[in-house]
Amino acid sequence: MKIAFLTLGCKLNYAETSTYERAFKACGMEVVPSTHVADVYLVNTCSVTQHSESKCRHMISKCHRQASEAAIVVTGCYAELRRPEIEALPGVRLVFGAKEKSLVVPRTMESLTGVPVADFKAVDTLPAYSTGERTRSFLKVQDGCNNYCAYCTVPFARGNSRNIPICEVVRQAREIAAQGVKEVVLTGVNTGDFGRTTGESFLDLLKALNEVEGIERYRISSIEPNLITEEIVDWIASGTKFQPHFHIPLQVGCDELLRKVGRRYDTALFASRIDYIRAKMGPRVFFGIDVIVGLPGETDEMFRRTYDFLRERIRPAFIHIFPYSKRPGTRAAVMPDQVQDSVKTARVAALGELCNELHEAFVASNRGLPERVLWESTRHRSPDGQITMAGYTGNYIRIEAPFDPGRVGTLEDVVI
Repeated sequence: MKIAFLTLGCKLNYAETSTYERAFKACGMEVVPSTHVADVYLVNTCSVTQHSESKCRHMISKCHRQASEAAIVVTGCYAELRRPEIEALPGVRLVFGAKEKSLVVPRTMESLTGVPVADFKAVDTLPAYSTGERTRSFLKVQDGCNNYCAYCTVPFARGNSRNIPICEVVRQAREIAAQGVKEVVLTGVNTGDFGRTTGESFLDLLKALNEVEGIERYRISSIEPNLITEEIVDWIASGTKFQPHFHIPLQVGCDELLRKVGRRYDTALFASRIDYIRAKMGPRVFFGIDVIVGLPGETDEMFRRTYDFLRERIRPAFIHIFPYSKRPGTRAAVMPDQVQDSVKTARVAALGELCNELHEAFVASNRGLPERVLWESTRHRSPDGQITMAGYTGNYIRIEAPFDPGRVGTLEDVVI
């Protein structure tokens, strides 16, 4: 039988889909592209915005039109939040919510063959990592969140914060290393909250992973500013495999709005964390900052404070910009003073221009300096028709060079 996979949303979803793919292959299924006719389509969904949910429904409908007799299996955040809606869609045979992910493969195979799958263990938190790319793997270490920020459905969609034991994460990192992958990105919903269910610490996890042979670089995909302790920063800066690259959610640079939506820090704490990291690791640290524009009650003056905080105080290398999307069931959805879409669009554009300005300044400040690049396998065609390859430095600056298959997956010293 043939199976195809479709994924929307975060890197965590992609890591989970990749894990399903490996397991279905082990069951004897043939994996085909999602554009092909298949016996089964597995759709891993996202629910972070209304647009995400709409895309998920479109994907499911497209699969049914493509192969009307196929079994469609749906999992992910949209599956958890809108299960009855999904079960009513034509072609959908099975739906798996947040804590049913370890059942996806055995229950699907049982549905297809009529034979129960032996020797599987249902677990609360599905271990997962991505494969298929020779240079980088996304490794799931944590799931869920207990913060319940006013605008966010993630705690409802993925459940409470829980984590995979360090020993299991290390075992998976060794599997990744055995495939020749050189870089691992730690992923989770609230990654820095690692240890809540096992009594372990995030720092202990980092130290254990640092000892895995074969993995040469690690990155932390996202971590809340209040969970970046000085102890963690000091250890990373002491000379480890963890790169000078941090992805940190700010959401808004206005203390009134931070309190209103339930964030667990203020701008002073956020700035102090950035300052501490730069003091310990130098000015070449890459900071990617998440920002939401148009939260309920965000005035022009509040947005200007966010803009100025980023431009004058934080000066990140990149800004990940999200227009606020009203999510049913959240506190923010019923707050007064909802911001018009046209205003959100203008604010997104303003921050986009600022992002370009800050990124160019960051790259310029690194020109002429030595770095190490991990070359990736993807081929690119330059405007003049040349086939090139790209890679990233430790501080996440993209470098291009003429394509050379012998360099794929290797680390090379360069001057930016």
